[in-house]
Amino acid sequence: MAELPPAAELVRDHGVSRGVVLRAFAALRKDGMAEPVPGGRWRVIRDGQRTDRRTLAERLADVIADDGLEVGATFPSASALCERFSVSRPTVTKALEKLEAAGWLSEGGQGRLRTVRALPNREERSSL
Repeated sequence: MAELPPAAELVRDHGVSRGVVLRAFAALRKDGMAEPVPGGRWRVIRDGQRTDRRTLAERLADVIADDGLEVGATFPSASALCERFSVSRPTVTKALEKLEAAGWLSEGGQGRLRTVRALPNREERSSL
C-alpha cells in the first residue's frame, strides 16, 4: 500500500490549510480510498487490500456473534484461531486472556476447551 504524504508536507507544498488537508483525508476515508495508519499517516487502499485494524481481542469477540455462538457453546481452539486470523499462538493467547478477564469466555488450558460465558454487546467489544 502506498502512503500518502503527511499533512504538514501537503500544507507546505500546496499552500492550503491543515483543515483542508484533514477534510480531504476524511473524504478519501469515507469513499474507502484511504485509511489512517499509526503515526498520523495515511495510506491508499487498493481494491481487495482492506484490512481490519481492530485489536485481535475485538475481532475474537466478534467471533461469538459471527459464528452464532450462544452461552455454553465451545469457542474455537487457539490453533483454529491462529489459522483463521493468520497470527501467532502467543498473540491469540493474549487476546483470549483479555476475553477471559472480561468474563466472556471460560478459562482454557492445555487440553481444555473454552466455552462462551456471556455475549458481549458492541460497546463492550470496543472497550478491549
